[in-house]
Amino acid sequence: MIFEFSAGGIVLKHEEGKMVEVLVSQHSQHHGWVFPKGLIGDQIKGESREETAVREVEEETGVVAKIVEPLSPVTYWYMMSGEKRKKTVYYYLMEYLSGDITKHDDEMEAVEWLPVEKVADRLTYPSDKEVWIEARKLISSI
Repeated sequence: MIFEFSAGGIVLKHEEGKMVEVLVSQHSQHHGWVFPKGLIGDQIKGESREETAVREVEEETGVVAKIVEPLSPVTYWYMMSGEKRKKTVYYYLMEYLSGDITKHDDEMEAVEWLPVEKVADRLTYPSDKEVWIEARKLISSI
């Protein structure tokens, strides 16, 4: 069994006179709609969870964001190349600073801003839906 640790973000965009929007992306390999995330330390040795989350959001979506607060980690199992993997993802609620979603990398085939009410319906996987429930409660209090 392999243990993996990733970090990513749920990015919010507040613009004057507009509703809050949430960043979601469609993965190029499995075509599922997810929150951006990536492996901790796979590219930069000693990179922190927070640094990984910010970097992965920018690489995968073209968006620069800052961390507002951590969310509860999500753990799930999956199979890859015949091996069972246990993955823990550390998500952060983030605030949009700048960037252009058309500048996303090839890992994502699509990136969109959605109104808060439409996010749950778009997400593909239970782990993303689980962390979204927590994030949604925090967004209501903002």
